[in-house]
Amino acid sequence: MDFEFNEQQRAIQDAVVRICRAFGDDYWLARDTDGEFPEAFVKAITESGWLGIAMPEAFGGSGLGITEAAILAHAIARSGAGMSGASAVHLNLFGPNPIVVFGTEEQKQRFLPPLIQGKDRACFGVTEPDAGLNTTRLETRAVRDGDHYIVNGRKHWTTMAQTANKILLVTRTTPISECAKPSEGLTLFYTDLDQARVEVRLIEKMGRKAVDSNALFIDDMIIPVADRIGAEGDGWKCLLHGLNPERILIAAEAVGLGQVALERAAAYARERIVFDRPIGKNQAIQHPLAVNWMELEAAHLMVFKAASLYDAGKPCGAEANTAKYLAAEAAHQACQRSVLTHGGMGYAKEYHVERYLREIMIPVIAPISQELIKSYIGERILGQSKSY
Repeated sequence: MDFEFNEQQRAIQDAVVRICRAFGDDYWLARDTDGEFPEAFVKAITESGWLGIAMPEAFGGSGLGITEAAILAHAIARSGAGMSGASAVHLNLFGPNPIVVFGTEEQKQRFLPPLIQGKDRACFGVTEPDAGLNTTRLETRAVRDGDHYIVNGRKHWTTMAQTANKILLVTRTTPISECAKPSEGLTLFYTDLDQARVEVRLIEKMGRKAVDSNALFIDDMIIPVADRIGAEGDGWKCLLHGLNPERILIAAEAVGLGQVALERAAAYARERIVFDRPIGKNQAIQHPLAVNWMELEAAHLMVFKAASLYDAGKPCGAEANTAKYLAAEAAHQACQRSVLTHGGMGYAKEYHVERYLREIMIPVIAPISQELIKSYIGERILGQSKSY
């Protein structure tokens, strides 16, 4: 059992760290203030070929795995870019996976190279205001009319829809009342985001101001049948191929953000002198930071256990969900402790840790709640009755 990255994986980590050094604290503070999308950062990541790290080589990708994508995501968040940096490239790392698995050769050739090259930017239309985490109950409807579908409905918390020209969209093509179970009758599309037919309304939020979140109002949007991924009604099956990678990647990002917060707290505790001694000499400061380190290390190990299982083609639902849970909990504690260690200055933007605390709420809440993960483990692993 080897817990070390191999030479190629270390090279990936080093290369991403070098890119991130050009985008320091001042850059991310500015983006958090002005809300501008980090185009320069995304351009640097794209031009270095990292958007296609887990995509097939035949379409311009690197042909590597979710393990390598998690190394990339972790390095970005760990640099201090946090969720602002990670979220700007996050979807490209896992979102196209259903296209790779279920798309036709023509679709792969048409869709994947422009994504990998950064010519296309995609958003992910899944969550709805009335369905929440109960994705099988979504109501956005796609009705077939000859060689196209007509789509109407709403999506919520759709990231990057302000600048995206493509959307990975989950719809219902068969009313739930006509399905044997709720997961049937869903259909997945990857298509143009036609803003003449889709109103994109910005959602103001507490953190990650530079990467927009939106409410979408879809009115008679036309989608060609050629843009359907997989068979009609197989949308849930297609969607599942992106869920575990998403959990793994967001867990890696959470660990990275928690680690940079802890690093700042430890440095401040060494330097800050109160009552003629560094505050880190006090166990009330030192011990919580030590616990943060241990919790983050444990979460980090689970992230890469889940990633290695996924890349080996083995079941990893429990591990991916556990990685997301542990990483979110550990990182939230570390970010909160970092603010407290800084005292009053932890509340000041110039020390950056208040931004980390705001941004870490994203992995705590999304893409699945901590409570549903506990229910999943209770039911699937511990054999308990379904509680919801």
